[in-house]
Amino acid sequence: MAESFAVPLENTRNVTIVAHVDHGKTSFADSLLSSNNIISTRLAGKLRFLDSREDEQARGITMESSAVSLRFDMARLHPSSGEVRTEKCVCNVIDTPGHVDFASEVSTASRLCDGALVLVDVWEGVCTQTIAVLRQAWMDKLKPLLVINKMDRLITELKLTPTEAYHHIAQLIEQVNAVMGSLYASERMEDDLRWREEREKRMARKMEEQGDVLDDDEEYEEKEDEDIYFAPDKGNVLFASAIDGWAFRLGKFARLYADKLKVKESSLRRVLWGDWYLDPKTKRVVGRKKLAGRNLKPMFVQFVLDNIWKVYETVLEEHNPDAVQKIVSSLSLRIPPRDLRSKDTRNLLNLIMQQWLPLSTATFQAIIEIIPSPLSAQGIRLPHMLHPEEAKGPVLKPRNALENALYTCDQSETAPVTAYVSKMFAVRHSELPEFKPKEISAEEMRARGKEERERRARLLEARKAGGEGADGVEGGVESVVKPLEDLILENAEQGKEGKEETEEKEDSEIILGFSRIFSGTLHRHTPLLCLLPKFNPLLPSPLLHPSNAKHIVPLIATDLYMMMGRELVSVESVPAGHVCAIRGLEGGVARSGTLWAGDAKGYDEFVGGGEGGGEVVNLAGVGNAAAPIVRVALEPENPSDMPKLIRGLQILHQSDPCAEYLIQETGEHVILTAGELHLERCLKDLRERFARCAIQPSAPIVPFRETAVKVADMNPSKAPSGKGRGTVEGQIGGGAVKFGVRAVPLPEGVESFLGKNRGLIRRMLVGKRSSSTPEPAEDDPNTDETDLAETESDPILAEDETEQSRKVSSPEEFWQELERLFNTAGGEWVGAADRVWSFGPKRVGGNVLLDPVGKGVLRLRGKEQLFAKARAQGQSADDALQTADNAITLDQLAHSDASPSSPSSSTEDPAQSESARDKLRLIRDYESSLLAGFQLATFQGPLCAEPVVGMAWVVEYVEVDAELAGGNAAGAGGGTGAGGAGGQVVGGALISAVRDACRQGMLDWSPRIKLAMYTCDIQASTDVLGKVYGVVARRRGRIVSEEMKEGTSFFTIRSILPVVESFGFADEIRKRTSGAASPQLIFSGYTLLPLDPFWVPTTLEELEDLGEKADRANVAKGYVDAVRERKGMWVERKIVESAEKQRTLKR
Repeated sequence: MAESFAVPLENTRNVTIVAHVDHGKTSFADSLLSSNNIISTRLAGKLRFLDSREDEQARGITMESSAVSLRFDMARLHPSSGEVRTEKCVCNVIDTPGHVDFASEVSTASRLCDGALVLVDVWEGVCTQTIAVLRQAWMDKLKPLLVINKMDRLITELKLTPTEAYHHIAQLIEQVNAVMGSLYASERMEDDLRWREEREKRMARKMEEQGDVLDDDEEYEEKEDEDIYFAPDKGNVLFASAIDGWAFRLGKFARLYADKLKVKESSLRRVLWGDWYLDPKTKRVVGRKKLAGRNLKPMFVQFVLDNIWKVYETVLEEHNPDAVQKIVSSLSLRIPPRDLRSKDTRNLLNLIMQQWLPLSTATFQAIIEIIPSPLSAQGIRLPHMLHPEEAKGPVLKPRNALENALYTCDQSETAPVTAYVSKMFAVRHSELPEFKPKEISAEEMRARGKEERERRARLLEARKAGGEGADGVEGGVESVVKPLEDLILENAEQGKEGKEETEEKEDSEIILGFSRIFSGTLHRHTPLLCLLPKFNPLLPSPLLHPSNAKHIVPLIATDLYMMMGRELVSVESVPAGHVCAIRGLEGGVARSGTLWAGDAKGYDEFVGGGEGGGEVVNLAGVGNAAAPIVRVALEPENPSDMPKLIRGLQILHQSDPCAEYLIQETGEHVILTAGELHLERCLKDLRERFARCAIQPSAPIVPFRETAVKVADMNPSKAPSGKGRGTVEGQIGGGAVKFGVRAVPLPEGVESFLGKNRGLIRRMLVGKRSSSTPEPAEDDPNTDETDLAETESDPILAEDETEQSRKVSSPEEFWQELERLFNTAGGEWVGAADRVWSFGPKRVGGNVLLDPVGKGVLRLRGKEQLFAKARAQGQSADDALQTADNAITLDQLAHSDASPSSPSSSTEDPAQSESARDKLRLIRDYESSLLAGFQLATFQGPLCAEPVVGMAWVVEYVEVDAELAGGNAAGAGGGTGAGGAGGQVVGGALISAVRDACRQGMLDWSPRIKLAMYTCDIQASTDVLGKVYGVVARRRGRIVSEEMKEGTSFFTIRSILPVVESFGFADEIRKRTSGAASPQLIFSGYTLLPLDPFWVPTTLEELEDLGEKADRANVAKGYVDAVRERKGMWVERKIVESAEKQRTLKR
C-alpha cells in the first residue's frame, strides 16, 4: 500500500461520508470499494463491508467510523499541452454513523478530512441529522458535495413520472440550500459584530494617541455566498442509487449530447438544469416565459430522467428481451448473454446501470474536481483550527516556519512532523497484521515438501536397515520414532500450559490512534511529543513552561498502519496529507491530541533540558455533538472480576469518543452514554471485548434538576416574623457565629444566561484563555481540580440548549449583560450583579450567592478581575487568589459600607476602627465555610439530592462574636496555631448549618423538579400516525409540531419526551407501527415539570375528585421517590401489614 503515498499530493483527497441514519452511506461506500476489487461488484450496496461489527450488520446501521484508502486512475486534460493524460489518484474515505447517539464519530472524522459527501435520501429529504452534519462540515471548513441518493425509489416505490420527480428533486435541493443559507447568515452576523467591536477598539486607540475624534472610512467587506450553494450545473450535485450502483452528474449527459446537438459542452451543462426547454420546431433552448402555453418538458427531464425511467421500466416492469437488447446495443454495453437471458431482472438492471453510469467513476471525478487537495485545503482549514477568532477575517499568513509547513502540507523529510489524533480506537491483538498468519508462497511450499520427503526417506531406510538406523544408531526405526513421540508429548504438555496465556494475548485489545499527518513525514519508531488538548502554545518557551508540564507526554510511534476498512496494512512511513493509524499512543493520548516531533534540534533540546527550540501548535480537541446523558452503574457478577471491569472501562473510555467513565463518591463505577443504543453497544463491548466478564448493569440513571417557583397557592411561610419568605437564620458554637440567608427564585432569563455562559464563568474563575486557543487545565481557586474536570464534561451541569439566551465572549460583556438582566427585573434585583459572591454548583452553575444590599466586600466581580490579572502575570491559582484578596485592604473595608457584619462603619474612634477591622478579619476567615455550604446546597438539593438551578441566596447578615469565637475563628479556613483544630470544627459546623439553611429556605417556596428532555423527530405515513401519537402520549411526551412533506404522504412529527420515559421507546414505536416509523432522540435540555412533589388534595373540589388519599399518582413525587430510593435516602412508603388477612389497621 506504499503506492498510495507515491501519488502526487495534488491528486490526494481526504473525504468523509455523512448523512442522516439509513440514507445509504455504507451502501454508497460499497460501490467505491468494488472499484478497487476489495469486494465483488455484485455485492456492492448489499454487503456493507465497512460495517465490520456484528451488531452493525444485525441492526443495519453504522456505529463506528471506518476508513479506507482507494486508488483510481483519472484522465485529465492538461491546458498547457492540450493532451489527455491518465494520472494516479488516491482518496482516503471515512464512513461515519448517521445515528444521533454516535454523532461524536462524525466530529472526529470531519477534523481529519478536507471534504464531505453529504448524502440525502431523495424521498425523506432533509432530516435532523442532515442539518447537523451540514453544520459540522461548515464549522470544520469542509467542502461539501451533495449526493441525492436512492433515486430508484422514485421509480420503483413511489411510481413518480419523470416530471414529478424533477420538481421533487428541485425542492429537495432548495431545502438543502436553505440550510446552507442559514449557516452563512449566522456566520455573517458574527463577523459583522466582531468587525464593529474591532473598529471601536481601533478608534479608541486613535483617540488616545491623537486626542481628537477620527473618522474611520473602512467599511465591512461582506463575503460572497455564491460558492456555498448546491447546483447541479456547478457539478457539486450527484444523483445516485447506491443499491443499484449508479450515479451521474450533469456533465455526463452534457458530454453525451454535445456532439449530437452540435453545441458546446459547457453551454449545454448550464441549461440541463432549471426551467429550460428545447423548442422542437426551432431546435433552440427557451426559458419559461417563451413557452407560450406549450406543455414542454424541462431539458433535465427530456434528456436525463426520461432515459433512466425508460431503462427501469423496460427491464423491471416490461422485461422485453428485444427492448433490453436494443438498449444494451445503443449504449455500447457488454452484458454477458447469460445475464441477458436470466430471469433475475434486478441483477440485469444493476449490470446495465453500473456499466452505463458507474457510481465509482462519477464519484471519484466529482471528488477530484470539487473537493480540494490537502495542498490547498490546509491553507484554509489550518488557520481556522489554530486561530479561530482571527481566521474569521482575511486569510491569515503563516507566522513561523511550522505554520508555513502546516499551511503548505510540506511532506519533506526536513519539515517538522505534526499530526493530529482525533480519536482512539481498539482492535484485537490478533487483528494486527504482524500477528496474522503469513501466507506461504509456492516456492516455500515446495521447499517444505522436499524436506518432508527427505525425512520420510531416512526413516524408511532406517526400517530396512533393521538393527541399525539410518544414521548408524542402534535400535532401528524405534530408536528414531520413540524420541519423536516423547517430544510430541512434551510439546503437548507445554502447549497446554501456554494455551490460555496465548489465547488471552491474542484476544487482548490494542489501542490505536486515528490520525492525520499535517506536515512532515512520520516514520516508524519516531520519538514524539504528545501535546494534550489543554496544552498552551502561547506561553513563553511552551515546551518547558511549568503550566504545560502535565500536558506533554513523550511517546514513540511503534507502528504505522493504513486503514482498509476491516483490515490494517503495516507501512514504514506516512507523509503529510494522509490518514493513518498509529500504535504506541496508549497511556499517553487519552482521546485526542497533537503529535509533534519538530526538527531534530528542537526535540533534542527539549529532552536534554535546553530551551525547547522549535515552534509548537495545538490543534485543540473535539467537542461532543451528543451530550452523554444516560448513566448506568456497573458491577461484575463475580466480585473477583472487578479488576477486569476497571480495565475494560478504562479501554472503553479511551476508545469511545463520547462515553464517559467516572467513579462516584459511593464507589460505584458509572458510564455515561449518549442514548439507549449507545449504551447497548458499550455494554456489548465490555462483555465481549474489553472486560470479558459477566457484568450486571443498574437501571439507567437519568439526571434531574431541582428548583423553586413563586405561585399563588403556596404554603404559609416558615420564615421568622418580619422576615421575607425563604429566610432562615442559624448559629453555631453557642452564638459564636450567627447568620441569616434568604432564598429567592432568580428572575426570568438569568438562569438560562448563566447556563449558556458556563464556559466563560469557568475561564474567569480559573484564569483560562479565550476560545481562540486550547484551554489549559488549571486549578480552580475555590474548588478541586477534580470538580473542575467533572464540571467540564458532566451532562447534569451541561448548558440548557433549549433556552434562547445570549452567549457572550468576554468577562466585561458577561457582567454587563448580567447587570442588564437583573436591572430589567427591577425591585431588589437592581445592582445585584455587583453583589454576586459566588455561582453554584461547582462555582459555575445556574445559582448565585449574593451579598446584602449596599455591601459587597466579597463580591466576585472585583475579585475576578484582580484574579485574572494575577493569572496573566503567571501566578499560580492559589497565589493569584491571595493577591486578589489582598488587593482590597482591611483599612479600605473598615472605612466603607461594605462590611457584612455591622450596619455602621463609622471610624471616627480609632478603637472602633480597630474593632471593625478585627471583625472583618474574622468574617474573611469564615468565607470558605460559607461558600462551601452554599456549594453543597446547590449541588445536592433538598428534594432528591440533585443539582439546583434558578435560585439565589441572599446573605442577610453574618455576625461573629470575637470573644466566643476566640482563636477558633482564625482556624476556620484551615488555619494553624493554637486554635486551629477547634477552628476547623467550628468551620465544619458552619458548612453544615449554611447547607441546611439554604435547603430550608428553598423549600419555603414551591419546589419543582426539571426533567431532562429529548427532542424526538419521527417520519411516519398517514396510516400509522395515530399509533405514533398514542406511543408518545403514553410516554408523557408532547407533540410540538406536525408537518406534511410536500408532494408525499409522509408526516414529520416533532415532539419532546422525558429522558426518564425514553427507554424502550424506539422499540415500542417500531413494534406498534410495524417498522414504519423510527424516532431520532436528541438531548435538548431541561424542562420544568409543573407539579408540586408535596401536593395533596385540600380543597373541597379536589377531595371530591381524588379523595383523601389522592388516588391519582403524583408524577413529580414518583420521580423524586425513585431517585431518593436509588440513592438510599428515606422514602415515605405506606406498607401493608399482613395483607393476606384482608384487614385494615387504624392510621
